[in-house]
Amino acid sequence: MSLDRDMSRDLLEQVKQALAMDTPLRIQGGNGKAMLGCPVAGEVLDTRSHRGIVHYDPTELVLTARAGTPLREVEAALHEAGQMLPCEPPHLGPDATLGGMVAAGLSGPRRPWAGAVRDYVLGTRVITGHGKLLRFGGEVMKNVAGYDISRLMVGSFGCLGLLTEVSLKVLPRPRQCMSLRLEVSPHQALDALADWGQQPLPISAACHDGEALYLRLEGGEGSVSSARQRLGGEAVESHFWEALREQRLAFFDDPEPLWRLSVPTATGLLALPGRQLIDWGGAQRWLKSSATAEQIRAQVAQIGGHATAYAPGEDSTPPLSAPLMRYHRALKRQLDPQRIFNPGRLYPDL
Repeated sequence: MSLDRDMSRDLLEQVKQALAMDTPLRIQGGNGKAMLGCPVAGEVLDTRSHRGIVHYDPTELVLTARAGTPLREVEAALHEAGQMLPCEPPHLGPDATLGGMVAAGLSGPRRPWAGAVRDYVLGTRVITGHGKLLRFGGEVMKNVAGYDISRLMVGSFGCLGLLTEVSLKVLPRPRQCMSLRLEVSPHQALDALADWGQQPLPISAACHDGEALYLRLEGGEGSVSSARQRLGGEAVESHFWEALREQRLAFFDDPEPLWRLSVPTATGLLALPGRQLIDWGGAQRWLKSSATAEQIRAQVAQIGGHATAYAPGEDSTPPLSAPLMRYHRALKRQLDPQRIFNPGRLYPDL
């Protein structure tokens, strides 16, 4: 415990010094998600020295670790105990950290069936813009009172405070897992997925890469075997889903700019120039296109979705409505009044 206090004290002293000198801080771990949001000018605060699993008892289905802990180290400990992070977070680099996972809030192929990163965060320790190390939430699902600051940290990209520790709910790995490839068109895939979504099928991932539909079945041996016979297709290696999660499929090699589109599940194919990959059973689309940000966002907004550019710049993050922007600004003022934590990372004036 003394080591943990010393590590936290070092980070706290860096923050206090930045506050005293009014110096912005650029928080980073593995820096694999630097393409998201706007570039930040400031003194680098590297969290990777603040690492290690603090507490993990598989019988409790809860893991607590410091924010700089490598994500692969967390996943290795869970795998050894037959458990997993259900949200399947992408690493997007070899040095991804637990804090970066929470700050980015990204989820992998299992997200529509298992939930997002936010759904599994139980508690956090955070250094605020007032120079205080505070604890929010806890290690049980019902330990929430007032504002749920821990879940507000998810997807905040470090703009609200410096994460030092995270407690997560984890789940057992499925007993059986099988991946299938079906030769159908994107239109046929979307129609089939809409139909299957109303049925008790053990689907935990669904993606059409432009050529074929890939499905992952997870659960008990009987349910997986029955679904496999019903759906048909050919069995394929399960590493497809990691390649999708980490953007290593051939689709992502295209030199055109990459966009992530979040749309209603039942949305048909989008009439946008470029190549599209269907993920999350239709709710997430990856787009490789030279179209302008205005063109892409206008069409996606018409169907109630939003678009994120996977390239740093002012057009990277989706624009917010006026009410939502007011909430963002109010939170920033309350938690980081001097704007020292990743100023402008999400939006120029935050």
